[in-house]
Amino acid sequence: MVTLRPFLSGDEISLVDASNRSMPADPTSSGWFRDCVLLDPNFDPEGLRVAVEGGEVVGCAYAVRRLTPLAPGTDLEPDLGWIPFFFVVPEHRGGGLGRRLMTEALAFLHGTGRTKVDFSSYTPNYVLPGADPERYPDGHRLLEELGFRTLYSPVAMDRTLVGYQTPDEVHALRRERDEYEFRSPTAGELPELIRFAADAFNPDWGEAIRQHRDLERIIIAKKEHIVGFALYAAYRGIPERFGPFGVDPGQRGTGLGKILLHLTMTRMRAEGLHSSWFLWTGETSPAGHLYSKAGYEITRRFHVMRRTA
Repeated sequence: MVTLRPFLSGDEISLVDASNRSMPADPTSSGWFRDCVLLDPNFDPEGLRVAVEGGEVVGCAYAVRRLTPLAPGTDLEPDLGWIPFFFVVPEHRGGGLGRRLMTEALAFLHGTGRTKVDFSSYTPNYVLPGADPERYPDGHRLLEELGFRTLYSPVAMDRTLVGYQTPDEVHALRRERDEYEFRSPTAGELPELIRFAADAFNPDWGEAIRQHRDLERIIIAKKEHIVGFALYAAYRGIPERFGPFGVDPGQRGTGLGKILLHLTMTRMRAEGLHSSWFLWTGETSPAGHLYSKAGYEITRRFHVMRRTA
């Protein structure tokens, strides 16, 4: 008999195993679950609803809301909650277990006053940017049946670095933009860089830089002030994961983004890395076009979805 309840200590081993059987395209580890779920300051075991049979987890739905701000100067987003992931092991599908788990997860969020629920764009600890209807069609269909609607559809992109060389046009462009410095930031420049990333783009980007601290894996563009940056290995310490990356909106179209992107790939290749990848950009955005021209290819498409109570 399957029982639904909140997460309890001891569930973590079978939960990770069940996740890997349920989402084979996105295997996880006990270390990730510990660091990104259990040790998340917003974690509440009541929000992690598990389905258990014979002492083993056979499904779960994770609901989370902010108990602490994402970054200094931000609020708790009191009307918004997230479902970063949910799953049911293959042998228990088709009987409504996923719907029961999601209904309990949504009830938890509504009970804490959340009127909007997003799948699955919870920062900083999401599994995937959103639903992947190609790999997990049943999950995507359940979200639609529960009233989730697509907000936007980011793409993941990859590029091999095998044989990569900085293009001559990038060298020429850098000479044309000689009024800018392109280099790693000093320790004293990190506060400025963090503020710029958080204010011009996303507080999560500022926090990624704050926690990263590996100056050799960060490149800035600077004139009087920092106007752009690119880095890698910022998320979970994965060296081949590129980003975050941004250029001051007022400086776009000047080639700074192209220079930063290629200088970063050059550094990645110098470390012996064989690829560069990321999970989230707009396919038709300026960044998406820049990546495509630099040889990146789309590897997955996601749907960030929202349910409004």
